[in-house]
Amino acid sequence: MKYIRSFFMKRLVVLLLAMFMVSSLVTAAGQGEKGGPSFPEKDLTLIVPWSAGGGTDTIARALVKNAKEYIGVNVNVVNKTGGQGVVGMAEVMSGRPDGYTVGLITFGLSTYKLMGLSEMTFRDFELLQLLNQSAAVIYVKADSQWDSLKDLVDYAKANPGQVSLGHTGAGGDKHLSAASFATEEGIEFNYVPFDGAAPSRSAVLGGHVDVAVAGIAEVKQLYEAGEIKVLCVNNLVKEPNFPDIPTIVEAGFDIEAPVLDWRGLALPKGVAEDRVAFLEEGFKKMFDDPEFRQFCEEVGLTLVYEDSTGFEDFLGNMEKVLTPTLESVGLLK
Repeated sequence: MKYIRSFFMKRLVVLLLAMFMVSSLVTAAGQGEKGGPSFPEKDLTLIVPWSAGGGTDTIARALVKNAKEYIGVNVNVVNKTGGQGVVGMAEVMSGRPDGYTVGLITFGLSTYKLMGLSEMTFRDFELLQLLNQSAAVIYVKADSQWDSLKDLVDYAKANPGQVSLGHTGAGGDKHLSAASFATEEGIEFNYVPFDGAAPSRSAVLGGHVDVAVAGIAEVKQLYEAGEIKVLCVNNLVKEPNFPDIPTIVEAGFDIEAPVLDWRGLALPKGVAEDRVAFLEEGFKKMFDDPEFRQFCEEVGLTLVYEDSTGFEDFLGNMEKVLTPTLESVGLLK
């Protein structure tokens, strides 16, 4: 009798252990699908392909400042620089697809393959969301002979190659914004590259170039001081803080898709769907965080949200616009 009781007790213990293990597996699976305690179990890494202290880095750090409140862990920013952003974005692309590596991807990804700098395109990533778009403004010195964009275009068409246009680097978003417009309108500018916005501003003020393109934040002080005339913002929507500056359409030109600078978030390909969904929701909450939005308003950053589908559509259209634009300035490979 004692032997029989012992036998059944052992069988009962084995059965209870088996039931516990099955229950644990089911619970863990359910938690994984919801982004629960099984993910994330540690801090995430956000790779920024530009230097610490720069504009993109500053935005990244502001975005993830309150990450723990929304996803339960911190997001640590790591700067991986080099190759005009190629190094950092390539590290994201080749990262482990476990959801712990996120990348802040930027405009260069729209031009790398077209310019022969890298084979990478947005198709090599699992897109999460678009963060912002920034348009270039076209401006001239306050005493310029041109008071409107139409004045400038009429003169440039009548005098091909005679209007010098300063920009911040061949193949950059500002250069290509102007070149795209010129291609659409059949204008031949004499493009003059500068190493950044500051020297291009000085060139305009000194009369060394006739016109220039820049971000509105880069010429804000000169505009408010009346030292320059901003002829238009090369976008279909107004600059929120500068409602008096006409859009490219309001200036009289029917442009369907201007070239815009952009930033967004992406993952390596192959991350599990439940983790992608969890991160999409978490980063959208960070994007909507009042402190982050206030910071962006203060620094003049135009926030534009698109989910992964809208982000993919935007980047596909950008490629279509950039292909003839790069060809027009001899940069298409």
